[in-house]
Amino acid sequence: MSSFKNAKKSLQRTHRERSQPAKRKQFGLLEKHKDYVQRAKDFHRKEDHLKLLREKARNKNPDEFYYKMINTKTRNGVHVVESKKPHTNEQLKMMKSQDLNYARMKRITEKKKVERLQCSLHLIRERDTHVNSRTVFVDSKDEMESFDPAAHYGLTNKNPSDQSEVTTTNEQEKARKRAYNELEKRIEREKHLSAIEQQMELQKHLMGKGRRVKVNTGEDGPVVYKWKKQRKK
Repeated sequence: MSSFKNAKKSLQRTHRERSQPAKRKQFGLLEKHKDYVQRAKDFHRKEDHLKLLREKARNKNPDEFYYKMINTKTRNGVHVVESKKPHTNEQLKMMKSQDLNYARMKRITEKKKVERLQCSLHLIRERDTHVNSRTVFVDSKDEMESFDPAAHYGLTNKNPSDQSEVTTTNEQEKARKRAYNELEKRIEREKHLSAIEQQMELQKHLMGKGRRVKVNTGEDGPVVYKWKKQRKK
């Protein structure tokens, strides 16, 4: 009996959820049942959360005390925690120095990778441009004029459909393009890190003492400052 029911179900029409009618296309996709379920769950979750907060507010004891209340204030009904003591100028300079050292280390690492890539690509270029030559001596001028390199080296019976050398050349060309793309990205990254390092070094110097004048406002390049010369003791 169960097999008959299963066979009957296989012949039933597959009911699909209808899509948005063409005349209502401007309203976007039609909400499906799974979308409604997700929206309803989210609504009830928020509703339960608000209900719990209202209950906590009703049961709150106005005389209860926490030590955190010492550092908190309310502004327009919102609890705001007072920040800790601000960092001193020396502490900020120390943090800037650590960030600067990290940026410098990353730039040097990237520069070494660029140099290694340039060296490897230079060797590949030299290897490809180098052509092997061979000298063959003949007895007479007639033999020189009728000399056939293919027959001399036994290449006349070579199958022309053999594409192994062509495939190898194509693979080498793809590898070379990948290497050049990587080199271009790493050079761009090194420039970006160098600009970050210069900016951080400038910020560190600006935190120090000494009179300075802004030479370049930064409209057509980086901001440039000039410090007044100080006599060294």
